[in-house]
Amino acid sequence: MAVVEGGSASTGLVARIKGILLSPSAEWERIEREPATIGGLFTGYVCILAAIPAVAGLIGGQLFGVGIPGLSVKPGLGLGIAGAVMGYLGALLMVAILGFIIDALAPSFGAEKNRVQAFKVAAYSGTAGWVAGVLQIMPALGIVVLLASLYGCYLLYLGLPRVMKAPAEKATGYAVVTILAAIVVSIVIGVITTTVIGMAGLGAGLAGGGLAGVAAGNAAGASGTVEINGQKVDLGQMQAAANRAEQLSKQPQKPVAVDALKALIPGDMAGYTRANLETSSTGSGDVQIGVAKADYRKGDSSFQLAVTDLGPMGAMAALASGMGAQQTRETDEGYEKVSTVDGRLVSEEWNRQSKYGKYSVVVADRFSVEAEGTADSVDDLKRAVGAVNAGRLEALAR
Repeated sequence: MAVVEGGSASTGLVARIKGILLSPSAEWERIEREPATIGGLFTGYVCILAAIPAVAGLIGGQLFGVGIPGLSVKPGLGLGIAGAVMGYLGALLMVAILGFIIDALAPSFGAEKNRVQAFKVAAYSGTAGWVAGVLQIMPALGIVVLLASLYGCYLLYLGLPRVMKAPAEKATGYAVVTILAAIVVSIVIGVITTTVIGMAGLGAGLAGGGLAGVAAGNAAGASGTVEINGQKVDLGQMQAAANRAEQLSKQPQKPVAVDALKALIPGDMAGYTRANLETSSTGSGDVQIGVAKADYRKGDSSFQLAVTDLGPMGAMAALASGMGAQQTRETDEGYEKVSTVDGRLVSEEWNRQSKYGKYSVVVADRFSVEAEGTADSVDDLKRAVGAVNAGRLEALAR
């Protein structure tokens, strides 16, 4: 049953949806064997299902507003349409990029490099989230949509090794790295679409559905640049970032002892007194995440400084920084910024009224150094992060 080829009937589409949701193991076996093309996967399946949450969200926003019960806002029709269109195009782009990543990672985990098979996994693993997207007509049911998306991770976990023919001993690692990459890509796409909507609504950047065209048109190779309202998305750069994440997965590094992280936590600084110092770790074997943290106080101000060995989660940071993640959001009360500075992922938040903020830097695609809490200014948090010797962290990463 090839539901994506030759203008397949709606009954075939429904059968595929039921199969992948209710009996995924058997359905993945059928998917692995059936003929397909990337164009057919997009036009016969992805383009249809990805429209469900976009349309449902538009309707729900106009009927009930967006936000939380008692504190919701009904966006204007134009802005609502802009959000629906960008969400839809973002979903198509997500499938395209995920297909590239799955294919690029295949050799590292003993799987067969096959772009069509990779796009099968990318296309069908999104089924649960798209179908559950109909519940966005009732915004209060958004948690159900989130749970369905998590079920999509399980579908990917089941289908990836079977469709890509990964050996059993490497299947779990292949699935985990792919899921982490998918999370980061979805965040980056969310940043881009939110920025575009906030800057100019529908705008000229959507002219002719250019993003969807690149998502499908570049399926034959990870190259090309998408420009939306002046903001460029380089698909080649995204694949290069995925390759960097692949390298990290191929050469897992042993966890750093938490005592080594503890030694990097500074004492009293800039008028702030260090109140306590503690360490913790979670995981086993080579898959561990270690943390050393301390609290600092000065008058009514207090913040926590933490140095974290991200371990296998470092692949996420590598992917985000490799793609040059950028975001800025300003409000009357403060701002949020995500940027890539000298190859390092930097996140900054500050509320001028409460004087509460967060500043973090990822060093060597492995260590997160973060200060969060109340302070006289965000510069105090930056100085605290800067007091941790980045050179020594980079040496620990080698």
